[in-house]
Amino acid sequence: MESFAKFEHEGWQRVADKYDSVWARSTRQFIPLLLDAVEVTLNMSVLDVGCGPGYVAAAAAERGAAPRGLDFSGEMLAIAQKMFPRIEFCEGDAQNLPFTDATFDRVLANFALLHVSAPERACAEAFRVLKPGGKFGFTVWAAPEENPYAKIIDDAIQAHADLEVNLPAGPPHYLFSGREEFRRALERVGFNGASMIFKLHTIQWNVPAPRYPFDAERDAGVRTRGLLARQTFEKLRAIQRAIEESVRRYAKGDTFSIPKAAYVVAVSKT
Repeated sequence: MESFAKFEHEGWQRVADKYDSVWARSTRQFIPLLLDAVEVTLNMSVLDVGCGPGYVAAAAAERGAAPRGLDFSGEMLAIAQKMFPRIEFCEGDAQNLPFTDATFDRVLANFALLHVSAPERACAEAFRVLKPGGKFGFTVWAAPEENPYAKIIDDAIQAHADLEVNLPAGPPHYLFSGREEFRRALERVGFNGASMIFKLHTIQWNVPAPRYPFDAERDAGVRTRGLLARQTFEKLRAIQRAIEESVRRYAKGDTFSIPKAAYVVAVSKT
């Protein structure tokens, strides 16, 4: 998995300056749901893992918590520190957190687990640094059958892409399939499975043109970008046309409103 970790790190270093303008308009919509799920309140110590530009940490601070942010991308951290200078951010690995046991009341990871080579190890680290009674909350994108945006991209790639390209092997795009797999995975690393909250939430991602999602995946993503970068011109054009055709179904006035769905998960350390 070392090659996948390198691939992800280099990818986010390269596109860090695009995250805010492209992806944050959808991922930020899940932050209040995530903080509510783990009940972030006044004076809690909170770790935002895979913090990116720091939005989760900032939202926790607005609720009176004492947050810290961690990310593996120095470029992302520079953006976070500039945007939120009063919050402490540090560079580090979600799978080997640089904190002692039982440090935090809450650990949060907003769409971060799919960007590490061993998601269960990252969950185990969250468990380790949580205080007894603390909570771990995270979001992951739902699978295509529940997530219209994912289906748009997945259908176009399955229909037109060469999937036999040389990409580093990583975790599944859709981490676990269903509530019980999530519960078992969290129990394996020590969490109280009976405490798990697991909810599907759908938001709307408004984009200005049918081509926008294709350009976003090609220019501002990492995993899908890697696949697209290895396609022939003809295959790339076919993928683009398929995505545009699907996006047009979501026309709403002058924009296109695409549903994006994710699981919001919270679990306790007893």
